[in-house]
Amino acid sequence: MSILYFLIPLALLILGLAVWAFFWAVGSGQFDDLDTPAMRIVLDDDTRPADDP
Repeated sequence: MSILYFLIPLALLILGLAVWAFFWAVGSGQFDDLDTPAMRIVLDDDTRPADDP
């Protein structure tokens, strides 16, 4: 029973850190463009690599 006095505040602290990290990531622009990185892999690159002599 006494372990709950340690685990409940620890769980609340971890929850607070996770909420803070989420809002920090949203505020710093981590989720601004979710579509372009996923589509970049399927776009065709028409440029040829430079030929080395």
